Amino acid sequence: MGGTRTLLRGGTVITAAQPGEVLSETDIMIAADGTIEAIGVDLDPTGADVVDVAGRIVHPGFVDTHRHTWQSIVRNMASDWSLTEYLAGLHTGLSKHFRPEDTYIGNHLGALEALDSGITTLVDWSHNLATPDHADAAIAALQDTGMRAVFAHGGGAEQWGVLPSANPHPEDARRVRDQYFTSDDQLVTMALALRGPQFTTPEVNRTDFALAHDLDLRVTVHVGDGYWGKSGPIRKLAEDGLLSDRTTYVHCCTLGDDELKMIADSGGTASVAPDVEMQMGHGFPATGRLLRAGIRPTFSIDVCSSNGGDMFATMRTAIGMQRALDNAPSVDTGEVLERISLTCADVVRFATIDGANAAGLGSRTGSLEVGKAADIVVLDDQSLALTPLNNPLGSLVYSAHPGLVRDVFVQGVRVKRDGKLVGVDLAKIKADAAASRDYLLGQMPEARVDGTWHPVLATS
Repeated sequence: MGGTRTLLRGGTVITAAQPGEVLSETDIMIAADGTIEAIGVDLDPTGADVVDVAGRIVHPGFVDTHRHTWQSIVRNMASDWSLTEYLAGLHTGLSKHFRPEDTYIGNHLGALEALDSGITTLVDWSHNLATPDHADAAIAALQDTGMRAVFAHGGGAEQWGVLPSANPHPEDARRVRDQYFTSDDQLVTMALALRGPQFTTPEVNRTDFALAHDLDLRVTVHVGDGYWGKSGPIRKLAEDGLLSDRTTYVHCCTLGDDELKMIADSGGTASVAPDVEMQMGHGFPATGRLLRAGIRPTFSIDVCSSNGGDMFATMRTAIGMQRALDNAPSVDTGEVLERISLTCADVVRFATIDGANAAGLGSRTGSLEVGKAADIVVLDDQSLALTPLNNPLGSLVYSAHPGLVRDVFVQGVRVKRDGKLVGVDLAKIKADAAASRDYLLGQMPEARVDGTWHPVLATS
């Protein structure tokens, strides 16, 4: 709860409620219960704390629909790794050495990093839950940040060690649902992060999806990533009657056009992780193919063990790659391209309201509308990069960066104020992260932090 009313006065408001909607010199009244009470010009400030945001971009908090948050403490160690090196270095390497306290530190660090950069909603694809204590630690870390999150309960190294895996999803998911998530009306909610038909046997896949149905939980699943993705995972799900509008399909790069149509027809959603997909050989990001199939893409940071953790960079990667793909035919033929098809307004909605819809939270967050939660980001107006402010949507996509995130509100609570996270001991977080990293690397003497370590791949 916000505790008191707050009036954001005179901002340049990107609502994301309608494509391209930007309101100049507009106020937002945040009610005491943390919802948006009114949006308009010259709202009555009586009884409210007034925050002057004149000249500043005000936009909905970003929504990251797929992040392996636990990996934050091994940040950038995989920046030069292939997908096979990543699987060897993380899933059959470092992951098995994580203690519950390391999971807490990684999730806490990663979630705060997200908040600091204007991501107010995070789908935590938590697939290093070796024990119930690891799950408890991951959940506690999300709750302690005050952000909005979906804890997507995954497996551990046991489920990812040998693929396709014959190990079912951990039954501990039932305890987690009963203990922490009896209500879906809270800041942190639950989903299941399933491996899907690419990485499990058919029998286990059916068992895992039955568990999600039994627990009444949304599903998020990897499909269409690299060579594995060409195995027809969506066709297999369709054959088993498992396609659903409560499933988010992550990556989708190498899915067939018929599979994309199946997702669209079922009402499913999709998450695109452009940086990781291009680095690790997943295939070209599927942004444009998804749109042509009738699916609104959303954005994923994926693994901070490889790439950066902010939405600004992700938006730029996604729009740049897709525009290059869209422009390529005209370059080859010499045809004059009169208009770019993918707009900045599209990309902003992918990163906000479309992401909220994919997380099952579109009725609560993702756009600035009366009655919705006040999950709001205010950018600084002191940067020359945003001066003069000629195109707010273009500025948000192409010129903004995490250093410009001045204020962040989640459910009306100001969790970042004047450029600093509220109530966060940065020195302790940094020290804890370094100590956790040192412990983990101490379990693998071959690991190094100078950027030269490449995991040794298993040979058969």
